[in-house]
Order: sequence, then structure tokens, then C-alpha cells
Amino acid sequence: MSKRGFRERLAAGETIVIAEGYLFEFERRGYVRAGCFVPEVVLEFPEQLRALHEEFVHAGSDVVEAYTYYGHRAKLRVVGREDELETLNFKALDIAKEVADKHGKLLAGGISNTTIFNRHDPKTIEEARSIFKEQIEWAVTRDVDFIIGETFPDFAEALLALECIKEYGKVPAVITFCSTETNMTHDGVPIPEACRKLEEAGADVVGVNCSRGPVTMMPLVKEIKKVCKGPVAMLPVVYSTTDKEPTMQALTIPGKGKPAFPVDLPGVACTRTEIKEFAEEAKALGIQYIGLCCGNASHYMRILADVYGKDPPANKFSPNMDQHYSFGDDKHRNDYYNDLFETKLKDNKAK
Repeated sequence: MSKRGFRERLAAGETIVIAEGYLFEFERRGYVRAGCFVPEVVLEFPEQLRALHEEFVHAGSDVVEAYTYYGHRAKLRVVGREDELETLNFKALDIAKEVADKHGKLLAGGISNTTIFNRHDPKTIEEARSIFKEQIEWAVTRDVDFIIGETFPDFAEALLALECIKEYGKVPAVITFCSTETNMTHDGVPIPEACRKLEEAGADVVGVNCSRGPVTMMPLVKEIKKVCKGPVAMLPVVYSTTDKEPTMQALTIPGKGKPAFPVDLPGVACTRTEIKEFAEEAKALGIQYIGLCCGNASHYMRILADVYGKDPPANKFSPNMDQHYSFGDDKHRNDYYNDLFETKLKDNKAK
């Protein structure tokens, strides 16, 4: 199936909807360990990875991203599997490519924050460069349409990632910062300014991902939009962050005050209505590259893709409570069960 290129789509003003959040979704399903968050699922349960790619495509993602986040040398060293580094990366790339080619979707390679980078330590800078170089060079052997560099806390590391994509990949680059509690990078650059600098340095798309939920990420993205000329990326986590608890790491369990991060985050997940409202606001703002990060799942992606006019295959199974035997319309409701539930759903037009 033929497909239009990444830059071609952006230049034409088209929107790119992308499913991310593989790490948390596989942790939730029991295939990734919270803590190290290494994508061992790629090696041990590749069929599960393929299935999730298919699931996200079914839900409307325009992109299949190879699951190589935290699949780099430093992280595999943590779990004693550095000798399987190349195998993991090529397997992740090959599975993603198979699904992307099957459905005519864009294929993205991925690099991320290295967790070892220290701008004051030249040795770690060179180690980060080496990590980026090998993952990028592996990705381009599989003809990726673009490479994502994501979740960077430091401007310096993000700039290094962009430089490596340009030097070793020579493909379009999407660079996003981790949107922590302040509007500053870890090395003291205002995130909007950092995005502008990356755009000027040659990034095709710049923006933010992770950490903040839709409500608390939106004000930051509006500031980024003011200073950047090109496409802006927005990929919040799918948790109900607030001004008081602006990131998923700051969220507490309702009524208990205990930290929700990481394993109790499902208790503070966004509702589908919240994701729809977020998608509508992002679309109105002109966010051209839109997605969901940690906490993402196919039912959220379907809503995001639908709002952005993608009409995903999963829309066939969107909710229709008119057909419910007790809460439905006159055609489908069985009056025998009128008193079955104390609370009735009134005028439910969920789609």
C-alpha cells in the first residue's frame, strides 16, 4: 500500500495522529517491569507487541512507532541483557515495519532520554552520542519515515539527539521535551525557547510529551505555539493532572493522599469525555502532530483520531447506548427491567 511521506503531509497541512504509551500499557498488561521500564516484551513476547501495534492502527494511529524507548545500551545494561541490544532493536523495528507496511502507515524509529546524560560530564555526553548513533543507524536500515527523539529533560541532550538524527539518520526529526512541573528544561532553558531553538536547528516538529496530562500541558503548548513557526507536537499522559498536581508524578490517590505514581495511576485516569474535550481544544489550536503518551489505550486513541477526522476502523464499535436493554431507546429497551437499576442513564447519546 503506497503512502505519502512525513514532510509531504506536514507541508500540505495534514495532521498526524500518533499512538504512544507502549511502556505503561505493557506494564499494565504484565509484560514490562515498573522501575527499569525496559522493553523486554520485544524479546520475550513479540506477538504481544505486534498485536498492540495492530490495535493502535485499528484505533486510528497514522504512525507505527518501533518500541525502542528505553531499549538502548544503558537501560539493557541495568537488566543484564546488553548482549541482546541489537536483537531487540531490530526485532522492534521489523515488527513495526511489518504492521506499518501492511496498513500503509508511517514508520517511526525512536530514541529517548538516555538516563545517563550529564551536561557537566563529557564522558556521559559521548556515551549518549554513541547510544543515539547506534539506534539511529539501525532504524534507517529499515527505511523509517522519520525518527522521534522524546522525553528529554535537558535541552542539551535534546539538541544532541537532533544533531545525531541529522548526521547519522538524515531523515525527518520530531523532538519533544518531558513537560515537568516547571516550564523549564533541567538545564534552565524555558521549554518554549528550547523548542524554538530546536526548530531553528532543523527539527521538523518540536513540542512536549509525557509527565503532564491534557489540562496542565495545554497552557505550555499554547506558549510553544507563540514562538514556533512550524508544526508543534503535543502528547500528554492520560491522567487527570491539575494545577495543584500538574504531573503524573505529583498525582495522589483521591481521598488517601498517597502518591499514585506509578502503579496506582489507573485510579486517576482521564475519562473518555476529558480526552474528547482535549482533542477538540488541540484541534482548534492547530496542533498538527497529536498523540497520547503514558496511560494511552486504544479506546482513547479512537476518540482522538475521530475528533481529528480520521474515522478509524474502531469507530464501528463506538458506544451506542440506544441499543441497551435497560438504558436504551424505545425500540431496544425491555420495560420489564425498568426498576433494575436505581440510577438511569438519561438521554445518553455516547458515540
